[in-house]
Amino acid sequence: MARIVFLDRETIGPTVNLHRPRADHDWVCYDATAEDQVVQRLQGAQVAITNKVPLSRATLEQLPDLRFITVAATGYDVIDTPACAELGITVSNVRGYAVNTVPEHTMALILALRRALVGYRQDVIDGQWQASGQFCFFNHPIRDLRGSKIGIIGTGTLGASVARLAEAFGMIPLYAGRKGERVSDASYTPFDEVLETADIITLHAPLTDTTRDLIGLPEFRQMRRKPLVINTGRGGLVNEADLVTALDEGLIAGAGFDVLTKEPPAVDNPLLSILDRPNVILTPHVAWASEEAMQSLWQQVVDSIDAFLGDEPVRTVVHAKRRDLV
Repeated sequence: MARIVFLDRETIGPTVNLHRPRADHDWVCYDATAEDQVVQRLQGAQVAITNKVPLSRATLEQLPDLRFITVAATGYDVIDTPACAELGITVSNVRGYAVNTVPEHTMALILALRRALVGYRQDVIDGQWQASGQFCFFNHPIRDLRGSKIGIIGTGTLGASVARLAEAFGMIPLYAGRKGERVSDASYTPFDEVLETADIITLHAPLTDTTRDLIGLPEFRQMRRKPLVINTGRGGLVNEADLVTALDEGLIAGAGFDVLTKEPPAVDNPLLSILDRPNVILTPHVAWASEEAMQSLWQQVVDSIDAFLGDEPVRTVVHAKRRDLV
């Protein structure tokens, strides 16, 4: 019988049905786990489920029974994968579950900012409409989406889904090429040209050494159209202090962010100082978290455990040689 330990259940919404694997097992679930609790909680476990709890080499070397880690997310940077390969620990992740929810959240941010919904809602709350004497009033500019260009940085599944939704609104998608590289594929637009011509820029790239601070003040100064900047990709793709400067200097029209460099944000995060602005929306990393998407994610987690225990692992990022379960 496999012992299965879920280290951070609170990273998945409370309404999600956490049904369990079909295989015979012993189930242990913790709401959250600190780094110094991991070794003790995974003692004797053959299967670990983690979303954001790190599993380092030093930790893994103290867990001789561990055979399989399933990550309840697509990103697996919290796992020391080379150590897993050396120690014979297979690792799987989940994929494709956010193909609807993230693009829809992206479009929601775009629509809310382009239509000035945040500012107008606050004006009504503050009584400005009631005191205006007119059937409507014009405190904030409103722009249509049709005919505008949307620059998409990161052209995987999510970027492509955003492009399809944008086209339904009559927008013109521009797939950005890699920064600093010539574009040889006609379906891509040079990175600098996207910065210069897009009315909206949305980020869906992974965070790597080459994409960290992909957009900073030099890039903001290239944005001739003063676009909206949307980030539902990864915190760190945009330099947050430079983003505030860009807003202060009027280099961009607004910002809609769902991800930050550190989550939850530290009290000195520069974006927290501008939350009251009508052209800024910050959501707490929930673009991925529709009920449907979270349930799909959990189904993949359960399927990955049953597949591994059946000696046919799926969606592996480390496929280690199978060791007998104890």
